[in-house]
Amino acid sequence: MPWEAWFTLGVIVVLIISLMREMLRVDFTVLIALGLLLLAGIVTPKQAFAGFSDPAVITIAALYVLAAGIHRTGVLSSIDRILAARKPTLPGTLVRMMVPTAVISAFLNNTPVVAMLMPPLQSLSRRTGLPVSKLLMPLSFAAITGGMVTLIGTSTNLIASGLLIDAGYRGFDLFEFAWVGIPATIFLILYMSVIGHRLIPNSESDRRDDQGARDYQFELRVPINSRLVGKTVSGAKLRALGDAYLVHIRRDGHMIGPVAPDEPLQAADVLTFSGQPSAMERLLEQTDLRANVDGASAHDGSSEIPLFEAVVAAGSSLVGRTLKEVGFREKYQGVVLAIHRQDESLRGALGHVELKPGDLLLIEAKPGFDRIWSQSQNDFYLVTPKSQILPGVSKKAPIALGLLAAAVLLNVTGVLPLATAAFAAALGTVLFGCLRGTELRKAIDASVMLTIAAAFGIGGAVQASGLATAVGHAIVGALPGAGPIFVLIVLYIVTAILTEIVTNSAAVVVMLPIAVAAAIDLGVDPRAVALTVTIAASASFLSPLGYQTNLMVMGAGGYRFKDFFRAGLPVSLGILAITIAVVAWRWL
Repeated sequence: MPWEAWFTLGVIVVLIISLMREMLRVDFTVLIALGLLLLAGIVTPKQAFAGFSDPAVITIAALYVLAAGIHRTGVLSSIDRILAARKPTLPGTLVRMMVPTAVISAFLNNTPVVAMLMPPLQSLSRRTGLPVSKLLMPLSFAAITGGMVTLIGTSTNLIASGLLIDAGYRGFDLFEFAWVGIPATIFLILYMSVIGHRLIPNSESDRRDDQGARDYQFELRVPINSRLVGKTVSGAKLRALGDAYLVHIRRDGHMIGPVAPDEPLQAADVLTFSGQPSAMERLLEQTDLRANVDGASAHDGSSEIPLFEAVVAAGSSLVGRTLKEVGFREKYQGVVLAIHRQDESLRGALGHVELKPGDLLLIEAKPGFDRIWSQSQNDFYLVTPKSQILPGVSKKAPIALGLLAAAVLLNVTGVLPLATAAFAAALGTVLFGCLRGTELRKAIDASVMLTIAAAFGIGGAVQASGLATAVGHAIVGALPGAGPIFVLIVLYIVTAILTEIVTNSAAVVVMLPIAVAAAIDLGVDPRAVALTVTIAASASFLSPLGYQTNLMVMGAGGYRFKDFFRAGLPVSLGILAITIAVVAWRWL
């Protein structure tokens, strides 16, 4: 390989390691990698920044706006009627939930779809007793496979189509992915409703055997002149709480723990508990303990404290920083009462805990906090009230749906290119009042857009440096006598592993040029190989890190990493088989 290819390979390896170790935000990491390639002369400024004007990027931004408009008009709140049944069974509920989820995700970004459907499923779980853990992972998986059905179902498909066009080939048609996406979705629904849900743990029963593994950590303070001062922990009835336990006491900068039953309480003690939010609410109501937050409460004095749950996004400015460092109260106008992190016990004061992607925050804030911060995924994947009351369907819901349908129809009939149709529909969303102009900027995830635009430049470097050709030759040369099917399987598996390690966008950017080069060596249609790699980049079912919808449901469902692998491995193998079979039958 020429030195340019070796340099590009080195930058990509460092990029992957940085993303794995979460050293910086995803968008910063990708921009730094692009900057290094630009400074080294691997790509020209025109090649490096071509992504910022690529039609695929414009389309993705427009689809964010369309999704926000549909979300705001309450279209998805009607899911309750679909889920309703006199005697709900888990298999039947899964089918009724996964079918509409997949259909909606085929045309909308799956992140807001999952965000909107999680509260109804949590409410259904409370009403019927169906374990919420059995519902949320299938929800995420259905959104992922639904996104495989159309070109606009996920940004991965649009990125791949744009890279194909840049390489001199015809991009994907709107429904070209449906040949694989529809069979994959049907397989997932049948598998989950018959077998898969048995491989997902019941987090409620597990919690009884593994107390605290899925609980929040929260802090309560003993106020001055409290009637608890001088009482022992046991005498204050802070021992056998059932749904919570006292982890340690922080006193004058010192940590006391494990806490003995005869430990006397003192004024200004900060008590750290691990348990359910209901336990915190009960302690605040039945004792004179106070939430340990800086300054006054965000509560406005009404009879009920407004509480919200928020999932920290991977690209959030909160990641790697503490609540104090980020100035959470001033920035977000709310206070964090508790933090939940799966498979890890938090140590120290809440204000000094470095936050990670997927952390679930219990926030006290004024009404409307969810509307303000759920419009953008820059900081939170999901913000929902603790007691969710779903909004009714707005009168403008038909307009929002009509604009999406018009964009699809105009593209399918060849009247307008996809970018033009999507942009016009997004503009109509604002003009017709489905989305306020002030909400427009929050609807577009700037971090994701920067990442995708910069990724086009990295994809250009992989091709221009000769790295794609060299690796493509190496893959074909390392498998002498192997037919196209075997090479497709290898490319699929490598891409699927890469997407679990980094992100789906990064995986398709790195692997698609290599796949095209391998296809040329094999003498097969490069678009067929590119489609295979694109599906693999979206097929993230083995961990919560590969796809953001998995990370969104992890805390609320009480999942561990191994839960995704156990339930998701058969899904991954099944979709691998479907993809290879369909591509071989239709394109090879």
